[in-house]
Amino acid sequence: MRLRNNPQANDNLKKYPDLVYVIPENMRGKWHQSFGNDHPISIEIGMGKGDFIIHHALNEPDINFIGLEKYSTVMEKALRKVLNHEHLNNLCLVKDDAIRLGDIFSDHEIDRIYLNFSDPWPKSRHAKRRLTYQKYLDLYKKILKPGGSLIFKTDNRKLFEYSLVSIASDKEFIWDDVCLDLHHSDGYDDNIMTEYERKFSPFGPIYQLKVHVRG
Repeated sequence: MRLRNNPQANDNLKKYPDLVYVIPENMRGKWHQSFGNDHPISIEIGMGKGDFIIHHALNEPDINFIGLEKYSTVMEKALRKVLNHEHLNNLCLVKDDAIRLGDIFSDHEIDRIYLNFSDPWPKSRHAKRRLTYQKYLDLYKKILKPGGSLIFKTDNRKLFEYSLVSIASDKEFIWDDVCLDLHHSDGYDDNIMTEYERKFSPFGPIYQLKVHVRG
């Protein structure tokens, strides 16, 4: 269920310019400078209400995290959670769309991309909107460093199958792992759940794949 739109959300985001970037193209190539260090940078595309990326930022202080979300009302929910944690200096938020990744990040600026429970766009005519469609894979390869990783989770079987084929067709990605039931398989105790994942995982398996860019 979608959140009711908050007409004040965008204005509220602008109150925190050091934490929320609403004109992120000004930061292209300057993200390490913004964080004040040269630590690896991980981004979550479509971060929702922020639980996943906040958990990572709290537990991995030597990695910089950027949460990308295009909906102001959703991002404001995440912002409120971030503000509950003082001195969380390795996390910032970007209000923008994944199609503009090349305008937001320079070539090879990112070390890891998380795609968690992306919109499956189930109709065939909408395939180009799926975040594992080739035009998006090309953007990921452009901003990821050689050897940089892409981690994808979904509960949608058809989207997972589509993504397997799409990524397998791109010879620049090297497979690291494929899991058909993340919550009931050995070796995945470090999995961090999103809000959506906690709510819907009892109703079916969670699928995950991990790849990295050749390099």
